[in-house]
Amino acid sequence: MSTLDQAIPARVALRRTRRRRAQRAVVVPALLAATVVVLGLATLCFGSVRLSLDQVLGSLLGTRDSPAVDFIVRDLAFPQVKAAIGVGLALGAAGTIFQQLLRNPLASPDFVGISAGASVFAVAGIAVPALAALSIPVLALAGAVLFSIAMYLLAWRDGITGYRFILIGIGMAAFATGITGYLLTRTSLTEAREALHWLTGSIGQAGDAENEVLLWCLLALAPLVPVLQRMLRTVELGDDTARGLGTRLEPTRLALIGVAVLLTALATAVAGPITFVALVAGPVADRLLGRARGGIVAAAATGAVLCLIADYIAVNVLPVEMPTGVVTGAVGAPYLLWLIATTNRRGMGG
Repeated sequence: MSTLDQAIPARVALRRTRRRRAQRAVVVPALLAATVVVLGLATLCFGSVRLSLDQVLGSLLGTRDSPAVDFIVRDLAFPQVKAAIGVGLALGAAGTIFQQLLRNPLASPDFVGISAGASVFAVAGIAVPALAALSIPVLALAGAVLFSIAMYLLAWRDGITGYRFILIGIGMAAFATGITGYLLTRTSLTEAREALHWLTGSIGQAGDAENEVLLWCLLALAPLVPVLQRMLRTVELGDDTARGLGTRLEPTRLALIGVAVLLTALATAVAGPITFVALVAGPVADRLLGRARGGIVAAAATGAVLCLIADYIAVNVLPVEMPTGVVTGAVGAPYLLWLIATTNRRGMGG
């Protein structure tokens, strides 16, 4: 058999592999998005008050006139579901951007100081009388952005490397945790309880304005997803290859970090520092995507699924209503231990 005859089957196999990868990159996010819709409707139907699907759809679409059902669905349950979806989408997308950009599955906004920075400012808004007039979500947003800028500047040394950025982030998180602890010691028991509830992370503790800002931001960034995905693919090729292709690495990294920080900051402003969603969403989505791994949309939808399930369990399944962060922490902590063990075994821990 000639070399040409051997090359033809290989080319056909390569085309099939690419076709399957492309199909999976479309089908998996679509199924995850459908799961988000189903879970959202199920949450509305099987919340604290049981409603039929017809009642829920009629209230959402305005085709039924029932003030009692409208109050339960539109005023009580739907804002909570909307917040869970928005926070999950933002954390899932931010987590996978950090993990791909820094090439480390442990690189999550939970651990590199962004959520901790938001927590410092939020607790300061509760504990410091001079800041009491300011909105807690706005303070959290400001804290996340300022800490991110500080981390970027401290990690800069002729560019940004993932290992150094993560180490600086861990140091900043420890610094922020110390300040938060000090502020808690200076508050009254009531304020300390309020601060601890915020620090645990709970869907629905922000107002409509913060939820609307998060959702509008997600809608504004949605058309940019293909661009962000292409930038991540280029960065993953390595510095030399990316520069050889004409990519300006540092502006690309700065843009990706900026988007991830913005999403994390807005999600934290809405729900507090909900842990492990950003860490888990990307790897779970990659498992589902197979060779088409790395999809921002799939990771975002996975984050929304996780937040919806965790919030439903925290509010409706547990004997006493708990903050959402309690459930995500209980599920995410064993995953983190497994991830650390397997990462070190593979030599990917830096």
